[in-house]
Amino acid sequence: MDCSLRHSGCVCQYRPMTSPTPRRYAGLSGDQRSALRRESLLEAGLELFAVAGSRGATMTAICARAKLTERYFYESFSSRDELLKTILDGIADEVRDAGLTALRASDGTLEQRVRDAITSFVTLLTDDPRKGRVAMIESAAYEPLRAHRRAVLHGFAQMVADEASRMYGDRAWPSHQGQINGLLFVGGLAELVTAWLNEEIAITPDEIVEAATYQFTSTAHH
Repeated sequence: MDCSLRHSGCVCQYRPMTSPTPRRYAGLSGDQRSALRRESLLEAGLELFAVAGSRGATMTAICARAKLTERYFYESFSSRDELLKTILDGIADEVRDAGLTALRASDGTLEQRVRDAITSFVTLLTDDPRKGRVAMIESAAYEPLRAHRRAVLHGFAQMVADEASRMYGDRAWPSHQGQINGLLFVGGLAELVTAWLNEEIAITPDEIVEAATYQFTSTAHH
């Protein structure tokens, strides 16, 4: 509603101020453009970290590949290590979500659900070997990420132990033994995928899945 203000005999109309409309470029808001720049940096970091390792995945190289200036790098990340850690965590989240979805599906036998969960893990890391190399090899070789990678693997081992307890009930091993079995399973599976990525063993991804499925279903209960 307009209000009238009298000043020096003049009547001035006052209208409430409204917030300016955010500027948009190419139909995108500022937040949308920022999110796209962040994704470009993550994709560039994944490619360089997988192919050239930590030495090649410099901030300058990542920005050049993403076609962005360093100013935009700091818009999303405080350091190169934060970006590399974010890449590793993103891969771990993909694996975890896909695995839990398969394990908790309502259809299929227990063994089939286990096989589907392991398939999702192996497929994600072998269909896009960049993700496999970052998760299994380069993050282990780069000291600033080494402890975090170990924490991620221990988290997966605990998830395996928890899911085994949920699936097998009274037949599952007690908590302490379940944690040991979970770490053995996750560590062994990670080593198999690493050997495949490095072409150190004559094995196919399908054979990895079958071996890991047998290992889990044979040792996750008594």
